[in-house]
Amino acid sequence: MKLACVVEGHGEVEALPVILRRIASAVNPEKNIVVLPPIRVGRQRIFQPHEFERTIKLATAKAGIDGAVLFLLDADDDCPSEKCRWIKDEARRIIPDITISAVMAKREFEAWFIAAAESLAGYRGLSVDLLPPAYPEAIRGAKEWLSGQMGNRKKYRATMDQAAFSAKFDMELALSRSSSFSKLYRDVRRLLVV
Repeated sequence: MKLACVVEGHGEVEALPVILRRIASAVNPEKNIVVLPPIRVGRQRIFQPHEFERTIKLATAKAGIDGAVLFLLDADDDCPSEKCRWIKDEARRIIPDITISAVMAKREFEAWFIAAAESLAGYRGLSVDLLPPAYPEAIRGAKEWLSGQMGNRKKYRATMDQAAFSAKFDMELALSRSSSFSKLYRDVRRLLVV
C-alpha cells in the first residue's frame, strides 16, 4: 500500500515517514507500506479551497488506486476535530472514494517528543535528567521548550532534530500521554487494515 502524506513543515517531510514506518512495523509488520515523500504545503494555503483541491488531487494520484492519503498538521490554537473534519469532508467532496486520514498534532508535532521526554534524555544535547511536564500538549512553543532543555547546545531545529527524535522517542509513552499521537497511531492502524 502506498501512503501519500501532506505536511506543513520542513521538518515533517523527513520526520513523519520515520514515525509512520515505526507505527506500521509495530501494528502490522507483514503489511507492505510504502511511505511516499510528503507533500509540503504551507498552513495558510492548505485551507484555501483551490489549493486544497490541487493538493488532494496530487496526493491521491501519488497514492494510486489502492493507496491512502494522510494529512498531518499542527493544531496550534485551532480545534483539531473541526479542522480534521473539514479536511476529510472536502477531500471526499472532491474524490468521493478516497481513503483518507487527517490528524492534527495538539499544538505542535514536537509535543509528542515532550510526552516521551525521558526516552530522549541525554540525546542530541537534551538534559540527561529530562522529564515531561504534566500536560505536554498544553505547551505553546514546544520547539522552544525543547531548546530550553538542551543546555549549552544550540537550539532545537526541526530540520536537523525532528527526524532523529522521531526515530528514538518511546511511542508507548507518547501514546499514554498524548491524545493527538494516539489518534495518529489509531488512524495508521486503520489505514493498514484497508
